[in-house]
Amino acid sequence: MKNKKVLFLTQAAMIAALYVVLTTLANLFGLASGAIQVRLSEMLTVLPFFIPAAIPGLFLGCFLSNLLTGCCILDIVMGSLATLIGAVGAYLLRRWKWAVPLPTILANAIIVPYVLTSPYGYGLTDAWWYLVVTVGLGEIISCGILGMILLLTLQKYGRRIFT
Repeated sequence: MKNKKVLFLTQAAMIAALYVVLTTLANLFGLASGAIQVRLSEMLTVLPFFIPAAIPGLFLGCFLSNLLTGCCILDIVMGSLATLIGAVGAYLLRRWKWAVPLPTILANAIIVPYVLTSPYGYGLTDAWWYLVVTVGLGEIISCGILGMILLLTLQKYGRRIFT
């Protein structure tokens, strides 16, 4: 029983660390936040397809990434919640492999533009629909394309990696 808890915590911590590293890498190219963002780390949101430990790992990784990259408080909280909603949704949709990235894409395409336009966030005015499109397209690239490539690749080796 104790070993399962240690394994769960270790897996979650590794996923969180990987999320932070990939977000930091995207941040070097100016893609981790803002109106146009393609976070490489968001491709990891398909991992709940394989293991439930990915859910807290993704949430913690997003929270730490937002904190470390200098995001505002609203972004730290709401962005992390968007990733949590996406991760839980991915876990719930794991029976339908091709639907796994959808919750993350939708959650971020709706929540992140709110943060960007909110006066308590970044205060961008009259840009909500534009931001829905740009953030949504970034999520389609990172979750829908890169995430599905990751999912299909890991599916080949998943029994050896995740058991």
